[in-house]
Amino acid sequence: MNAADLAAHVGQEVALSAWVDITQARIDAFADATGDHQFIHVDAEQAARGPFGTTIAHGFLTLSLLAGEFSVQGGGVDIAGSRLTVNYGLNRVRFITPVRVGARLRNRAVLQAAEPGDGYVQITVLNTIEIDGETRPACTAESVFRVYV
Repeated sequence: MNAADLAAHVGQEVALSAWVDITQARIDAFADATGDHQFIHVDAEQAARGPFGTTIAHGFLTLSLLAGEFSVQGGGVDIAGSRLTVNYGLNRVRFITPVRVGARLRNRAVLQAAEPGDGYVQITVLNTIEIDGETRPACTAESVFRVYV
């Protein structure tokens, strides 16, 4: 599709990722990378006595999956003639449900807006990070991309 066609796809789902396993090893690696070693993330014995009954993923670990495992380059929209796509930022991030170790997550992306700029199209995508077997999502976040054409 070309940049002019984007407006017709606003409100439509543009990507659905594969499921991703949230292991203790992944949580521990994130804790090491960020220095956030709070017990609810890394100490299974102490976390078992806490409000979640087990360790949970960092909210920012869940969010960071948008840049890798859940990546929707260009908002999940393939734009003919695009030269480069950059992450422009995030809007309205909410961590709704704790992600317990052993959970599986996936991202559902819906195109929210497509606004033309000088040499680019700015795309806003609503990401809903779902937890397998849960009715409420782990996280919602609007990603903003600039697709240079």
